[in-house]
Amino acid sequence: MGEHSYWETIKLEGGQLLDKVKQVIREGNVRRIVVRQGERSIAEFPLTVGVVGAVISPVLAAVGALAALLTDCSIEIEREVPPPTASTNDSSG
Repeated sequence: MGEHSYWETIKLEGGQLLDKVKQVIREGNVRRIVVRQGERSIAEFPLTVGVVGAVISPVLAAVGALAALLTDCSIEIEREVPPPTASTNDSSG
């Protein structure tokens, strides 16, 4: 089956960046996070299902460093669309 995703953009101040990225990672359906300042892409972090602990720490450290430098930024979040659940439509009559 093909994988489906959608993008969400959130505008933030630098101080909110780290908290929002942590929240988004906890949600768990994130494939990629792109940090932008204006039209410029500052950083991109691919996240895979099952990323935990030691792998997330360098990402959060990098985001924390960016948050200290950026004033007006946005993050673009690529989210995975959950697969549709099988419906039990009985069309026999």
